[in-house]
Amino acid sequence: MSGALQAELQCPSCAGQCLYDPAPQALVCQSCGTPRRLETEDDARAGHEYPFDPDTDTSEAPAQIDATVHRCETCGGTVTFVGPSLSTRCAYCDGPVVLADGDRAYEPMALIPFRVPDSDAQKAALAWVARRLAAPRDLAGIVAKGRVAGIYVPFWTFDSKEAVQYWAMYTTRHNKKTRTHKVQGGMTIRFDDLLVPASPHVTPLIRDGILHDFQPANLRPYRAGYLAGFAAEQHHQSVHEGLAANEDDKDLLIRNHIKDDINRSGVHNIGYQAATTGIHYRRILLPVWILHYSYKGRAKKVVVCGMRGRTFGERPFSTWKLAGYAAALSSATVAFGLFWGAAGLL
Repeated sequence: MSGALQAELQCPSCAGQCLYDPAPQALVCQSCGTPRRLETEDDARAGHEYPFDPDTDTSEAPAQIDATVHRCETCGGTVTFVGPSLSTRCAYCDGPVVLADGDRAYEPMALIPFRVPDSDAQKAALAWVARRLAAPRDLAGIVAKGRVAGIYVPFWTFDSKEAVQYWAMYTTRHNKKTRTHKVQGGMTIRFDDLLVPASPHVTPLIRDGILHDFQPANLRPYRAGYLAGFAAEQHHQSVHEGLAANEDDKDLLIRNHIKDDINRSGVHNIGYQAATTGIHYRRILLPVWILHYSYKGRAKKVVVCGMRGRTFGERPFSTWKLAGYAAALSSATVAFGLFWGAAGLL
């Protein structure tokens, strides 16, 4: 750890070690409890987006990370700890982690700090479990014993302007006859702050856990102090690689825009060409809590957004409860049918 980073994590009152605490949103000394805010005059600039021309720009080279690097022996994920390592488990999969050689990565441009403390994340996970229908009776007790881990996960944001020329078909029915029509057209689509995972370890569950709460206004300039006490996966993708990772999502969005533009049912065989301009990007880190638990030998997780506490998860079902719900629904359907039939005889 460099001298500058060590000084940032050192308490100015007693020289103790400081860790970031989401409750006061400050670095807090672990010895004397003195809090220290990390806001700067440059905070308003954290949302700045950087232009990129894929035909002329070359990606910057990654730099050596000034942090403790661990590699998971189970999923292969690499996480870093700013300051002392607080865990020997992987935040992504709960597998064991071991010290690894120094890592090279691209420095994030901004982040959103944790705002949800670990105790609130645990409560949110338990509340989510309590609302699950047909959950096994012992599930809440098992989840309550689960380990919650906080991690900053890497994302991109992308802006672009798409000049789209499309062609497609749609079907109509009239007097039991089906006709196929050809249609073509053009439109301009502007994408703003498309949020793209910058790591294969950011699963759809993790993405859904934080996607809806992302607000660019909450971005802060990257400072290592925000990471003190948390794991973080650094950025290892070039901008070209990030754009490639966004292709499938962008393709789906463009096709949905085309369907809306045609405004007909039965649209199919969509084809298009898109000229992309005005690309802007950010490399950012976003906070997430992941609660790991095991049910009957199967590893599962509940994801809690570190920004506002929105919760998504994996859960088992009780076969007895599912059978009970099915029987109740079947009984209700039969009773409704008998009532309707009786009413028709009156």
